[in-house]
Amino acid sequence: MEQPESDDLEAQRDRLMYGLRAYGANYTEFTRRFANWLGLHSTDAAALTEILYAEDTGTPLSPARLSERVSLSSGATTILLNRLENAGHIVRTRENTDRRVVTLRSSPEIRPRAVEFFGPYSARMTAEMSRFTPEELRRFEDFIGRLRGGMDSLLDNEYRPPGP
Repeated sequence: MEQPESDDLEAQRDRLMYGLRAYGANYTEFTRRFANWLGLHSTDAAALTEILYAEDTGTPLSPARLSERVSLSSGATTILLNRLENAGHIVRTRENTDRRVVTLRSSPEIRPRAVEFFGPYSARMTAEMSRFTPEELRRFEDFIGRLRGGMDSLLDNEYRPPGP
């Protein structure tokens, strides 16, 4: 007997959610291994990864924006940035006409190490994505964007500490 279409759709959604969770867990593991490779705490490596990624996309972070990205208080972020700066991994610059605005940049020494570590990951992800048409990738972008928007909304409105 054939399964009803709704059962197939539910199973497909379950597989997609499992895949998204597994991808997230794998990405977290990459960051943990990057931390070990550099001899950093995983939170420091996650912050460094955010700084590198923001720089790569042409939108360098301020300390306040980094604080949001890694879910730390401004005080904890300052301590983290001091550690990264003292280790020679980042520099704080004042590039804005408003000299109070601080921009976070990776140090010239850390970028080659990050490229060495994340290069195989980037190459593999690029190869996997090249298997899809531009239209399919646009649909994936829309799908991921909608899921992220839903998650952002939940976090902002319904799952504020201490919970729902």
